[in-house]
Amino acid sequence: RQLFEYFVVVSLHKKQAGAAYVPEVTQQFPLKVWCLSGRSEDQLKAIPQFCFPDAKDWAPIHQFASETFSFVLTGEDGSRRFGYCRRLLPSGKGKRLPEVYCIVSRLGCFNLFSKILDEVEKRRGISPALVQPLMRSVMEAPFPALGRTIKVKNFLPGSGTEVIELRRPLDSRLEHVDFESLFTSLSVRHLSRVFASLLLERRVIFIADKLSTLSKCCHAMVALLYPFTWQHTYIPVLPPSMIDIVCSPTPFLIGLLSSSLPRLKELPVEEVSHAPAPWPCSLGCFQKIVPRAFPSMSLQHCPHCCLFLFSLETSPLNEVVSEAFVRFFVEIVGHYSLFLTPTEREERTLQREAFRKSVSSKSLRRFLEVFMETQMFGGFIQERELRK
Repeated sequence: RQLFEYFVVVSLHKKQAGAAYVPEVTQQFPLKVWCLSGRSEDQLKAIPQFCFPDAKDWAPIHQFASETFSFVLTGEDGSRRFGYCRRLLPSGKGKRLPEVYCIVSRLGCFNLFSKILDEVEKRRGISPALVQPLMRSVMEAPFPALGRTIKVKNFLPGSGTEVIELRRPLDSRLEHVDFESLFTSLSVRHLSRVFASLLLERRVIFIADKLSTLSKCCHAMVALLYPFTWQHTYIPVLPPSMIDIVCSPTPFLIGLLSSSLPRLKELPVEEVSHAPAPWPCSLGCFQKIVPRAFPSMSLQHCPHCCLFLFSLETSPLNEVVSEAFVRFFVEIVGHYSLFLTPTEREERTLQREAFRKSVSSKSLRRFLEVFMETQMFGGFIQERELRK
C-alpha cells in the first residue's frame, strides 16, 4: 500500500479567445496509473472539475492567499477516495492564474496530506521541477501503521537533503474534521436541523462562498454521525457541471458554491434542507418525529458547551464536540446490546420492537421507529449481529 494513488497539477486554459477558462491536468504522477479500472479513469478525468468548480469565475490576478480544501470520489462499490488540494498562485510577475496541486488517496488523513502540500508549496515557490521528485519520495516511502511516523528524505537546493516526518494518526476519525468552521457557519438551530436531516437520511445541500468552508463543514457533519456512517451520495464539493445530481430522489449530502445558487433554484429539486438557508428550510412533516431539543439534550450535559457554542475557545474542540454527540447516541440507542439474542447459527438478532418500546419517552420511541428503518441504523446493527 502507498500513502497516495496519484498526484496531479490542474491549471486553467482557454479553448479559444473570449471563452471561459477550462481546468485541465497539466502534470500527473505517476504517468500511468496501472491500478485504475475504467470507472476509476472516469473519476481521474473528473478531477479538474473538482479542483476548479469555479473555473468560469476566474481571471488573472496579482495576489492570492493559498487555499486548502478536499473533495471525495465515490466508487461503484461505495469505496471513497479523498482529493487533497492546495490552490496557489505561481510565483512570478504580473497577473497570472492559480494552479491546484491535488493528491488523491484512500486515506482520510487531512493533516498528514496538508503537511505534504506545505512541502509542495515550498518547493513550487523555488522551482516547479522540485515538486515531482518530492512526490516520488513520498510514494516510495513505507506505508505507515496507525500511530506511526515515517521519514521522507528529499533534496532541497540551498538546504541539502531534508528529512520530512509524516505521522499517521492512531485514530483518524477526527483527524479529517474541523468543527470550528461548522459552528462558525451554522447556528445551533440550523445545526440541529441538518443533523436530524442526515440521521433520517434526507437530502442536504451546504452552500458557501469558499471551497475550504464547504469541505470542512461537510466532513464535520459526517463526523457527528459517529458511530453511524453516511452510506449515501456524499460530495462535499460539487462541480456546476454535475449539479443535476441534486434532482436525485435518494438521500445525499452535497456542497455547492454560492455561484451555483441561481442554477439550483431553476432545477426541480425535491424536498431538501439547505444550510445556511437562503430561503426557509423545508424539512416537512418529519420534524414532528424528531425528539424535542434534538440534539441539544446531549450538548446541555457537556460541561464545555458554553465555550464551544459561543467563544469556540475550547481545547481540544474536536474531542469535546464529538463526545457530546456520541453521548447523545448512547442515551438513545446505547442499550441495543441488551436486545441482541443469539440464534442457532451462533449469530445474534436484534429484538427490534422490544428495543424500541424499552425507551420511556414517547418522542424518542417515535424517532426510533423511523431511525430504525434507515440504512445507517441497519448497517450498524447488522455488523454487530454478525459478530460472534
